[in-house]
This record gives sequence, C-alpha cells and structure tokens, in this order.
Amino acid sequence: MDHSKATSPGEATPADQAQPASLTRRPVLGTVQEDRYIHLVRLAWDLRGVGVVTRLELPLTEEPYLTAQGARRPVRVTARRLGDDWVYQWGRGCNQWIDAFDQGAAQTIRKAAAR
Repeated sequence: MDHSKATSPGEATPADQAQPASLTRRPVLGTVQEDRYIHLVRLAWDLRGVGVVTRLELPLTEEPYLTAQGARRPVRVTARRLGDDWVYQWGRGCNQWIDAFDQGAAQTIRKAAAR
C-alpha cells in the first residue's frame, strides 16, 4: 500500500473540496412525504447558513413543517407539491411562496421572518 499520498490531519482531500450536487427537479427519494421531508431539511441547512435558527416539526396529524425563528415572530414554512414542482409556502398570500429549487429561497424566507 502506497502511503506517500496520505493526507495529514486537517488537510483537505478532494472529497472535502467537492462542490455540492446541483439541484434537480426530480423527486429525491420517491414518495411525496419523503420528498417533503428532504426539501424541509435542505431548507433548514440553507437557513442555518444565512443565520436563521430553525426547528423541523413532524407532527402525527398534520404535514411536516419548518419553523424559522425571525426577529419578531417565527415563520412556519411548509413544502408543497404544485403540479410537478415543489414550493416553500409560509402564508396564504401570492407573495408568500417560492420555488423550492430557487437558490435565493433561504434569503427570501429570512427576510419574511425579519418583518
């Protein structure tokens, strides 16, 4: 076994430097409930990256949702399938949803939570 290419602790490997896979519109795991969960978890990580505290809820009698803690109030976000597309929705208004694959979704929801 050739150890000459071994990395020292703390040294980045090619796998560490890999870029995240680009988002696609295909289902992540297959079922609507599994896809909904994956979308919410992905959003939670994205919101964490922009400085928003989140909590993912998986209630027994209603659909899963994510709570984004805002400066004034928490915002409850759901992932919904709209035809073949997925959206994040945090209210009933026409400006209270965004495509789940929109790269600016976390920023938009962060701004909504700050109001």
